[in-house]
Amino acid sequence: MRIQHQFLLCYSLFLLFLATTTLISPSHGDLGKCHPSDFKALMKMKNSITMSQDVYSSWFQNTDCCNWIGITCDDKTNRTVEIILFVGEISGKIPPSVGDLSHLIGLTFRHFKNITGSIPQSITKLKHLVLLDLSDMSLSGPVPNFLNQLTLLNRLVLSNNQFSGSIPPNLSDLKNIRNIYLDGNKLTGSIPESFGKFTGTAPALYLARNKLTGPIPKSLGALAYSDIDLSRNKLTGDASILINPKHDLTTFIDLSRNQFEFDLSKVKFPKDLNWFDISHNKIFGAIPDEIKNLESLNQLKVGYNRLCGKIPTGGIMKRFKRTSFFHNKCLCGSPLLISCKKK
Repeated sequence: MRIQHQFLLCYSLFLLFLATTTLISPSHGDLGKCHPSDFKALMKMKNSITMSQDVYSSWFQNTDCCNWIGITCDDKTNRTVEIILFVGEISGKIPPSVGDLSHLIGLTFRHFKNITGSIPQSITKLKHLVLLDLSDMSLSGPVPNFLNQLTLLNRLVLSNNQFSGSIPPNLSDLKNIRNIYLDGNKLTGSIPESFGKFTGTAPALYLARNKLTGPIPKSLGALAYSDIDLSRNKLTGDASILINPKHDLTTFIDLSRNQFEFDLSKVKFPKDLNWFDISHNKIFGAIPDEIKNLESLNQLKVGYNRLCGKIPTGGIMKRFKRTSFFHNKCLCGSPLLISCKKK
């Protein structure tokens, strides 16, 4: 009887221990490495959007957020430094509570067509943010003027949304910016004059597939953009200022499907140019013979313009097929099946 009594006493104490630990389970200790303030902000995020449970089952109360899918914590400080979400289904609006993640360096929400609304101004509290990628969603309204407050921003990606209105001129205030992707939206108006006044290295600039109008600001000709994509807009005038032999860093130029007019025969090319597409414009003149010496050039499209004269031969020109030169006013010679008339 004494042994049975002792067993019952021990068992009762064990149950009491379990009950006690259950009551105190929400303590920080059970959150693992996750910093309490980051955990609070992330739970606010989760509760304000709808996330597919099969993918985001790890996002659960009283668990270590550093182990959640899409979350990266710093090994030393245990602060949340990066959010990368692009799989499964998420719907709703970008939660303002994201601004409470004060140590965030990278923020990526991508490929969620059910994310709507605008970019919350609370994002300006993220003073360490280097990467902001909010692409392939259904965000709308203007591109916010307050993004220039993210002074450390290196990469801004707002591609393939429904942003409208004009491009904020003050994006040129971003001294550390290296990539600006605003392509695939509904932006209108002209390219800001200030985009020729970025300090330091000019960013790669992607403004394609919008509704931009007007001429290229002359100021843009002063900067050596590594990549510049202005295709599929309604831009006009002389874009040859973007093609500068002194701009050794320029490797990608896409001016296609606009209404540009200039004399191609007067153009001098950057020596490391890799991609050159000026198709579907009103460009005239002849193709400069020097183009055959551009060893890095792998993509050339000059079709659907008003070009004339003999297509250069030799050098790299054998890389390009007839489709590169189709539908011009009077281009002739190989690879087109149009012979040049002897003078």
